[in-house]
Amino acid sequence: MAADRFNFNKSWDHIQAKFVGTGHGDTSKFEWATNQHRDTIASNVGHSDIIDYYSVAQNLSQGRVRYNLMEKMLQPCGPPPPKDDEDEE
Repeated sequence: MAADRFNFNKSWDHIQAKFVGTGHGDTSKFEWATNQHRDTIASNVGHSDIIDYYSVAQNLSQGRVRYNLMEKMLQPCGPPPPKDDEDEE
């Protein structure tokens, strides 16, 4: 049982190094929400049926819907919050 704990930590470090959105101890709420939104938007862009649904609902072409979603990936949660000066000192 104790060996499983060490193997889990080893695999968790590998997953965190391989994938950006898995987070770490210093991940802020904003970074976590941004990663969730980007993952969701990327999934939506990758599924043509969802693009079809959005295009009918918004009365836009499929290309325009895909373009709008890709543009939204730049700042899905808006501009980042201001950084605290106390942390930098």
